[in-house]
Amino acid sequence: MDIRLTGRTALITGGSKGLGLASAVRMAASGANVAIVARDQATLAAAVDEVRKTALGEVEAYRCDVTSLAEIEATYAAAKARFGAVDIIMNNAGAHMSGPFESLDEARWKADIDQKLMAAVRFSRLAFPDMKARGWGRILNSLNIYAKAPSAGSAPTSVTRAAGIALTKTLSNEGAAHGVLVNGIVVGLIDSDQHRRGWAAGGSTRTYEEFLGRVAERARVPMGRVGRAEEFANVACFLASDAASYVTGCVIHVDGGLSPGI
Repeated sequence: MDIRLTGRTALITGGSKGLGLASAVRMAASGANVAIVARDQATLAAAVDEVRKTALGEVEAYRCDVTSLAEIEATYAAAKARFGAVDIIMNNAGAHMSGPFESLDEARWKADIDQKLMAAVRFSRLAFPDMKARGWGRILNSLNIYAKAPSAGSAPTSVTRAAGIALTKTLSNEGAAHGVLVNGIVVGLIDSDQHRRGWAAGGSTRTYEEFLGRVAERARVPMGRVGRAEEFANVACFLASDAASYVTGCVIHVDGGLSPGI
């Protein structure tokens, strides 16, 4: 299937690496203008260079701390002024944070809620009226398997990601009549910088590919392997396109069958 996003503009938080960067590459190669949002200026610059290699649309970087309402408002306004409209919001920011419940203090709860839940709420709140007025919009929320199947020691991530499912369902019901489609993507084990750092720090004699194979084996991934960021990005690009014009309120798994939830 040839997915086209020509004429659309996507704003992607956490867009300078990992799943966000892969999604920026895929959407830009499909014709979208892409606004890459992240905190670190150096990684943003490298990301823009990477995305532009295959981009058919325009690419801009925006440094933004997504825990700050003021910075979110300024970033959205800047992207809107640059491209004329923001058609697609991908709420992807947020590093995994977890620990035993009794070890989590007020600061860790607040940090996780601000980064994962409130950032999505704030960007969506800015974009939603504009999307409704145009009769077209897409909001994508990156989630993880703990959102549906929390385990011991998985808070606060499991809690904020579960709230992300509720946000997805609420917005999808409010936006459907206006052409604003809202979906979530549940991610499982994906090849990432975090895995590469773990492999390097462990001093293993195994190759990185062997290390990833062992990770998948220990986690009992039914497909028997760790996923690739590009596989996540393909699903995100589909959901952002007109090819998914009758899909909303869904939480789609990109996890190789890992999650026990439905």
